[in-house]
Amino acid sequence: MFVNSLRTCGATSFMAKNKGVRIVITLECTECRSNPAKRSPGVSRYTTEKNRRNTTERLEIKKFCPHCNKSTLHKEIK
Repeated sequence: MFVNSLRTCGATSFMAKNKGVRIVITLECTECRSNPAKRSPGVSRYTTEKNRRNTTERLEIKKFCPHCNKSTLHKEIK
């Protein structure tokens, strides 16, 4: 009964809408991944969004890595 009254008054549906072309990606530190002899375990990872129409190739950004304790290159992983 409540749903029917909302539909008749012009309310939108309860389904989630598609976000469009923006997708969530994960950025991973390249130095942590390639160096097995480092002291601290783990790999630095960040999550962010990108527009897949404007940026079709994989993203590469310099970000701070708490494991390396410096700014390093972070690449997009699948």
